[in-house]
Amino acid sequence: MMRAVHDGVGELLMDEAAIQAEVARLGAQISADYAGKSLHVIGVLKGAAVFLADLMRAVTIPATLDFISIVPYGQVTASGVVRIRKDLDEPLEGKDVLVVEGVCASGLSLSYLLRNFQTRKPASLKVCAFVVKQRERPADVTVHYVGREIPDVFVVGYGLDAQEQYRNLPYLARLA
Repeated sequence: MMRAVHDGVGELLMDEAAIQAEVARLGAQISADYAGKSLHVIGVLKGAAVFLADLMRAVTIPATLDFISIVPYGQVTASGVVRIRKDLDEPLEGKDVLVVEGVCASGLSLSYLLRNFQTRKPASLKVCAFVVKQRERPADVTVHYVGREIPDVFVVGYGLDAQEQYRNLPYLARLA
């Protein structure tokens, strides 16, 4: 087990080099899959911000960018219903859309977002998540591009937080 170097952080799951290798792989795959098209990328704030910045630089096709910010209504319910804090700036109709998440855990919020986005009539709608936790998700949630599948543990770093802390860590680690 490798140790992370910051207080409160436990086992290191991915160092900077491994993260950048995964981002490059994902960028190349997305670019190949959308070759000849223009991609509309939606970052889910805040957890996707760091990954999204790197991913956008790794994508070699024309791409536009938008953001959405959501918060759960109190406890996350089985419906995954969330409150949209900041909605999209651009319409989705007729666009090839890629939703980018930092982490996909239960998939409930993502399921809600995908249903919402589907009503906006995109040409296509796919999901990319840097980290996907190994657990059951709703049937309507497919993560098409996965950086790393991890055990169902709480992780921080590379944009992911614990009470708004640790987002700036250049690696991914378990929370101690």
